[in-house]
Amino acid sequence: MAGEAQSAGEYIKHHLQNLTFGKYGDGHELAGQWGFAHNAQEAKEMGFWAIHVDTMFWSIVLGVLFLYLFRRVAKSATQDVPGGTQNFVEWIVEFVDGTVKGAFSGRNAMVAPMALTIFIWVFLINFMDLIPVDWLPQLAMLIGHNVFGADPHHVYFKVVSSTDPNATFGMALSVFALMIFYSFKIKGPIGFASELTMHPFSSDNKIIQLIFLPINFILEFVGLLAKPLSLSLRLYGNMFAGEMIFILIALMYSGGLVLGVFGGVLQMGWAIFHVLIITLQAYIFMVLTIVYMDMAYQTGDH
Repeated sequence: MAGEAQSAGEYIKHHLQNLTFGKYGDGHELAGQWGFAHNAQEAKEMGFWAIHVDTMFWSIVLGVLFLYLFRRVAKSATQDVPGGTQNFVEWIVEFVDGTVKGAFSGRNAMVAPMALTIFIWVFLINFMDLIPVDWLPQLAMLIGHNVFGADPHHVYFKVVSSTDPNATFGMALSVFALMIFYSFKIKGPIGFASELTMHPFSSDNKIIQLIFLPINFILEFVGLLAKPLSLSLRLYGNMFAGEMIFILIALMYSGGLVLGVFGGVLQMGWAIFHVLIITLQAYIFMVLTIVYMDMAYQTGDH
């Protein structure tokens, strides 16, 4: 619930702050040393090399959970009457495989496993948004205070990694790097350069075409950079908005019995609707990844 010693604004800021580890800034009494930030200003002063420990923790844990569950099902798979878990996993694999076949025209054995990994991993990360917003942060505050002696108000613990733009940008940039790599591999440097300079405007007149080259490059380069931006910001924006609504609903529990009951109804309704959102966002991220990989395989003949 909303902390008794915190105002509504402090409660919201606390839930939106990452557990940040980095080097303290010059103005800090521990300047030059590494440690955890105690507030948003300290986290900001830690700069680019600071690590969001909670984002890394949940991303790795959920990634390992996905690998463990699917590996366990694969090792115990049988041709006899399958159990419910095997049926569910096979359905997901067939669904992703069908999506890849429908959206990817090239031949690359890596695309389908990558699409499956992205879909399940992003879904599990998003699914953490359905856990009540206070449960895990309050547990982290208790552990931080009782075990490490930290001020509980300075113990931050964001649970939904996709509400951290560092995580969504990291995934999007990884997809972007693969797209660039295969664009060079399939089209070659000259073919890729032609794709960026010969479209959308072209002319049989060589002089006019030379005039079009910088215009085409600017337009195509902006469109190229927009791909990782849109991929990351779409996921981040939707999940951040959903998390913010859950936080605002949680504030209602401290407003008395009537407001608390109303908040409970709202939370249940939003959670049910949010199941669709978290699944849809994972699916969109996967589909766009497949489409971008397909674009890397498209040559001038397409």
